[in-house]
Amino acid sequence: MWCLELLLPLLLIINDASCQWNVWVPRDISAMTNSCVVIPCTFVYPSGIRPYRGVHGIWYYGQPYPQLYPPVVFKSRTDVVHESYKGRTKLLGDLHQRNCTLLINNIGSEHSGRYYFRADLGGANMYTFPDFAELKVLDQPNIDVPEEIVSDENLELTCYAPNNCPDMTPEIQWMYTDYLPDPELNSDYLEDSNTAVLSSTLTFTPRPMHNGQLLGCRVYYPNTTLVYERLISLDIKYSPRSVWVNVSSEVMEGSSVTLHCEVDSNPLSRISWMFGDEELLWDTVSNISLSLDDVTPAQEGVYTCVGDNGYGIMNTSMYLAVKYPPREPSVNESITVQEGTSLTLHCSTQGSPAPTLTWLKDGELVGTITADELSVLEIVEITPQGDGQYRCLAENEHGRASNSLNITVEYAPVFLEESKCTVVREGVQCVCMATGNPEPTIEFYLPDLNVTINETDGRYNFYTHTDGHTSTGMIKLREKGERVDNGPAVNVHCSISNMHGRESVQLELQQEKKYMMAVIVGTIGGVAVIAFIIAAVRYVGHNNKKENGNPRQDVVLENPALYYSAVKKDKHNLRKKVGEDGDYQPVGTMARLERQELNYATLEFMGARSREGASGRGDDGGNYTEIKAK
Repeated sequence: MWCLELLLPLLLIINDASCQWNVWVPRDISAMTNSCVVIPCTFVYPSGIRPYRGVHGIWYYGQPYPQLYPPVVFKSRTDVVHESYKGRTKLLGDLHQRNCTLLINNIGSEHSGRYYFRADLGGANMYTFPDFAELKVLDQPNIDVPEEIVSDENLELTCYAPNNCPDMTPEIQWMYTDYLPDPELNSDYLEDSNTAVLSSTLTFTPRPMHNGQLLGCRVYYPNTTLVYERLISLDIKYSPRSVWVNVSSEVMEGSSVTLHCEVDSNPLSRISWMFGDEELLWDTVSNISLSLDDVTPAQEGVYTCVGDNGYGIMNTSMYLAVKYPPREPSVNESITVQEGTSLTLHCSTQGSPAPTLTWLKDGELVGTITADELSVLEIVEITPQGDGQYRCLAENEHGRASNSLNITVEYAPVFLEESKCTVVREGVQCVCMATGNPEPTIEFYLPDLNVTINETDGRYNFYTHTDGHTSTGMIKLREKGERVDNGPAVNVHCSISNMHGRESVQLELQQEKKYMMAVIVGTIGGVAVIAFIIAAVRYVGHNNKKENGNPRQDVVLENPALYYSAVKKDKHNLRKKVGEDGDYQPVGTMARLERQELNYATLEFMGARSREGASGRGDDGGNYTEIKAK
């Protein structure tokens, strides 16, 4: 409006040049409710027209056609206007100067719309200009918000207040800015198409924490009660800034578990659960849960939750441990080795937690206990005693399992000390015992004849037996084993052999003297026992005679000495049937026989005397002798 004085000379020049009906009004203009607004307006008409009775004008609302009876906003000829504009409108321009500027006071939202101007020069020279000014009545200020607000990027927010009321100048104030980091404010005055706007720009750098925060712009008119406010909620776009998942956990094999993931981002992220390179589950949400049923050890490992919303990507991982008892251990195959060979036995298994591995041989601990999934047992230069079953036992807190292998040790035959010849009642018996793997083959050799398995001769019986790795060969010769020229009566050699070696030895006649001594001592012992029995009978008979001829006296034995010896029964001195002819052999050495005592006992009564005052008869009148041991 205040610029019309500058524009009027220019419009007049244009009017003279064009000689056409034309008007200039702002296409858009705004005002706050209950305030006022000035609509700038200038017009021209053809130069050939002379106004009749002055220049008049009419402002219409809504449409330019009088025949449709649009609401009259202002009319210069009369005060007749639409009731909604009574007392509100005033023409500020001079129509004779072709200025049609209009003032509207105390406007409300119902006054928003298009305004048309009609020039009336008298007579038929009336013209409604098609151009219009569109008024927007605002109940709150406008805030210019960028289409996208990105975290950590500089942000400018502008609040606008129309300044088209000459009697009131607005002021702008920002609200709820205390939490903003280093906010900056700048005010500006804009004028376009004869309309004025006051603006205030707020500048700051938003953070993800500002998402959803409220900001406000307040417009007020000093010295009035008019106050207008507008609030906005900040929509801050930011990449995922946190990905929350379960803490690493342990579950038992066969159980179920649920893994949770929550992502903080704006907009929502595409959340996915990854196991290695495999995507197990995804969705565009704020949180997601992955359920695992009947968990197996193969599902143990690192699970990663990934959040991606186009502004960034973030992930967090957790470890799922699956606990289970040890699996059946894997061990070497059963093997057969030769004595002196070095071996390495391996035992491996799986379990969670890691099991302890223990090597047992025939039920006894060998080696060390290993707390790992692999145990190695070193056997250096194995001996025959290393033969047996080796078992690997795996244990953890959830159970145990085992597996075993057999080691067979092959070795050259070895003579046992039980190999010898002994004298028996029927002749000489020779035993040859050896151990070896494979079990040894036994052969007896005589001076003129080799004796092999299953061969028989009229002079001997042959017997052989195998028990595990021990072989026993036995022959019985009819000879009595008498010595010849200070040499042995029998000359027997035993040969043992298997695939790993051969050995031969001459068997000694170990029990020849001992056997004869046993016969002699036994005879003497028998004679002594018989003599003792005879002496005892005679002694009893002599006492009976004395009792018949002399008064009876009690006899007291003072300090009688009792001598005895016992023969120890040796279970190994039993006889054992050999062969099919009913012959027997003693089992055990002659040394044991020498340690046995003769089977006899001697009883002596010393210092016998009569006991005075003692009665010689019992109640039944029978005779008796009292014997006391002191």
